[in-house]
Amino acid sequence: MKCKIIYNRNECIGAGECEALDPDLWKVDNTGKANLSGAKELSSGVFELELSEEEFEKQKEIASSCPAGCIKVVKVE
Repeated sequence: MKCKIIYNRNECIGAGECEALDPDLWKVDNTGKANLSGAKELSSGVFELELSEEEFEKQKEIASSCPAGCIKVVKVE
């Protein structure tokens, strides 16, 4: 089973918790908002990235640490 990150960049406040926990995948840029490496844009400012099941717990922790609540992690079939 895979997992999927759904990230709403429009709601990002640039706290940087995501980057602190996973700097390979998350980077806060000079606009003060995080970028999700390798993600595809579903609609304006909303991004999606599929990952392996092994990444699920780590990304769930990142989603819970986001003060803006703009990161969602779900399992997909």
